[in-house]
Amino acid sequence: MAKKKSNVVNLDERKEAKAKSSKSSSNNMMVSIMNMTKRIEELKTEKQKICEMAARTILKALDAKDKYTYGHSMRVTYFSMVLGKELGLNDQEMYDLQLSALFHDIGKIGTPDAVLNKPTRLNDEEFKIMKKHPTESYEILKGFSVFEKVARFAKHHHERYDGRGYPDGLKGEQIPLYSRIILIADTFDAMTSTRVYRKGLSYQTAYEELNEFSGSQFDPELVVMFIRGMKKEQAKKEDKFYIPLMDEMYEKDAA
Repeated sequence: MAKKKSNVVNLDERKEAKAKSSKSSSNNMMVSIMNMTKRIEELKTEKQKICEMAARTILKALDAKDKYTYGHSMRVTYFSMVLGKELGLNDQEMYDLQLSALFHDIGKIGTPDAVLNKPTRLNDEEFKIMKKHPTESYEILKGFSVFEKVARFAKHHHERYDGRGYPDGLKGEQIPLYSRIILIADTFDAMTSTRVYRKGLSYQTAYEELNEFSGSQFDPELVVMFIRGMKKEQAKKEDKFYIPLMDEMYEKDAA
């Protein structure tokens, strides 16, 4: 009987040992999967960083051609993120919007200097050339695999809500949300920036202009939210408005 009992004990011990071994193996596999996932994420992040650096290099090359465009891209990024925050976008969505806004004009690297830096208004022929830059932005950005969405958003940032924009004449919600956001931010910065041929508008006057073209050029709901978000920003202390935020986000690249 004792021997039989011993066999029972040994059997139980073997079962317990096997269970521990199985649990340990399962835990090891889980750790391995987690480590692999982490490594993939690290590689993905590193790839994103490399692509961002490459795109920023192109953007800074554009700065050498046209000082206005780089600062404009930074401001459009800021204004876009004000609206993104008002919309309640999550971190990933804000990241996509940030990159789309930052690189929306990168296609201007291929625009002739004579058109890009003309100190007066463009004529019809020159405007035709300038209208190519959204498609050029798309062509540059789609070359980076991690920028597939960003490329599409940049391509459509001159589409109008009424369908009379370019390059594809998209209308209403056919236009990607981020493109509709960037159009408002882009236009607002253009209106409030002083150029050689005209003085920039005040924010209040620019708000009135956005409202006037709400529903035709711009998404009406987004216009309301943008103005509300910007007024919140204006109410902040100066040390929390625009430049410090840009410095923090872009590690002094705004300078």
